[in-house]
Amino acid sequence: MGQVTSLFARKVVSVAGDAIHAKSVLASVGLDVDGEWDPKHMLEEDDYYGMIELMSEQMDITPLPLIVGEAMRPDEYGALGLAWKAAPNLLGSFSRVERYWRLWTSFSQYELVDTDEGTLFVEHRAGVRRLGMRISIEADLASGVSLSRQVSPRGFAPLEVYFRHAAPGTTEHHEAYFGCPVHFGADMDAMLLSRQSLTEPNLLGDEGITQFLVSHLDVELAEIDDAPPLKAKTKGEIARALSEGLPKMSDIALSLGLSARSLHRRLAEQGLSFHTLTEETRQDIAVNMLREDQYALSEIAFLTGYSEQSAFNRAFKRWTGSTPANYRKTLK
Repeated sequence: MGQVTSLFARKVVSVAGDAIHAKSVLASVGLDVDGEWDPKHMLEEDDYYGMIELMSEQMDITPLPLIVGEAMRPDEYGALGLAWKAAPNLLGSFSRVERYWRLWTSFSQYELVDTDEGTLFVEHRAGVRRLGMRISIEADLASGVSLSRQVSPRGFAPLEVYFRHAAPGTTEHHEAYFGCPVHFGADMDAMLLSRQSLTEPNLLGDEGITQFLVSHLDVELAEIDDAPPLKAKTKGEIARALSEGLPKMSDIALSLGLSARSLHRRLAEQGLSFHTLTEETRQDIAVNMLREDQYALSEIAFLTGYSEQSAFNRAFKRWTGSTPANYRKTLK
């Protein structure tokens, strides 16, 4: 389970206008409609998708990702947005996203791939193609086009756009917005960009500013790259506490020398959540113990924080698609 900057949620809701009840929609993901637009405030992936799906009950959501993309501005993305704008050309802009995407999200990855026809800007995202995910991916690529048009000296349009999911009821909005053929049911989520459009100087390209911003982004990225130690320490403390029941974040934070608020913030900055780490830890312990015949299923359930084996069985099947007993048989 990943996380995404709350900036995207706020933007999606703001462009919908009066078509939805903004206060209740944002409240569904724990945001205050009058709160600060903080790119570092992260939301859980499922919560974000659920919010979009809640909006679909109140409005025709088909053109929404294109409206969101059109409304995006580089300055709203913090240092990364400014680095996009100050890059010498669009190749530099897209390269910033390829390198620093983890500052925005922990469930999407971006990649530039050279082909004979041009350069593909590819978004990789795993998971079930629920409506919220489909809209989110469309908004991502639409945002890339909008941001490109804001810094390019000429009218910008990709050569082709591809989406892995099926087409909505109508695609006229998408083709009009992107200004090129849009292919649904493809084998990737991507935009094909011409080499000419990528190499023309950006309107506000500034090498000095770019170097300053990149050094700042490298510091932010290094802080995220420190995630394994905090993640490992947190999971270690969770593992030690599980035999006494499901641990509270405040207790784990105390064992790490942190306040609960500080632990929550530091995990969120690294795209992590206490709930997700707890579930990962329980699964890791269960799988490792199932490899050893001397542990009864009831004992494994107890040591992973479940008071009843039936609850453990349901959780394990949710994690792996198999019951603990059947999983153990596959290890023979």
